[in-house]
Amino acid sequence: MPSLIDIRRRIRSVKNTQQITKAMKMVSAAKLRRAQERVIAARPYSALLRQMLTDVAAAAAADERAGENPLLARRPVERILLVLVTGDKGLAGAFNTNLIKEAQRFFAERGTVSVTLELVGRKGRDFFRKRSTAISGEHIGLAAKVAYQDTAAIARKAIGMFREGQTDAVYLLYNEFKSVVSQKLTLTRVLPLEMPEQSEPADFILEQPAAEILSELLPRCVEMDFYRALLESAAAEHAARMTAMDAATSNAADMIERLTLYMNRVRQASITKEIIEVVSGAAAAE
Repeated sequence: MPSLIDIRRRIRSVKNTQQITKAMKMVSAAKLRRAQERVIAARPYSALLRQMLTDVAAAAAADERAGENPLLARRPVERILLVLVTGDKGLAGAFNTNLIKEAQRFFAERGTVSVTLELVGRKGRDFFRKRSTAISGEHIGLAAKVAYQDTAAIARKAIGMFREGQTDAVYLLYNEFKSVVSQKLTLTRVLPLEMPEQSEPADFILEQPAAEILSELLPRCVEMDFYRALLESAAAEHAARMTAMDAATSNAADMIERLTLYMNRVRQASITKEIIEVVSGAAAAE
């Protein structure tokens, strides 16, 4: 049976841990609010950009040059670039683990197809660096402050690899932010682009040829997909960490309560034993 000193030391240690988890929860809650605002602000822009692409694609449908755009080229898929977006830190529940498992499942499902990883985030980098996996690039620290120029650089690199034939398809794997307690694991193909179907032609006039506008618009859509994926992932990570730290704080409170009850029982047993020894000694002296 542990002594009272050991139990008190354990309670003190759990209380210190509880203070840390509570502080991390508050920090994640503050960061989540800002990240959530950026995600909500980016979603309408992304939707309007897609709508614009739909309208321009409908206007360019009769132009043969539009179909020759390299970002629309469909080739037999022999090489794939998978952009994996993980977090830079842990203590976020299954946030990073689910992403890594899904990436491994992606490898297994593609069989003999060559898959190259573009890693965004320290956790994914640390995991796949120790394994025999082809890695085309690593990007650390982007989630702390997601900037469009940083994500656009990754997107332009992927576009360049696709144009030069180094890869036949580009996929994005990340956690999409749904709510504080819910994140959706999302795997989406960004290249080659899937041209949306337009049921009715839009009523507008284009000053430039539709094919030229389309060639400028397609890279912007890819860059926006990467930017939004990083924003969604950052918000989802803060939400997952806040939830995990809240659960850890509650578990610490329960453990402190159990240890305190156990300590009182041990102390009571010790006092009872001492009383019995005093009474027994007094009875023997008589």
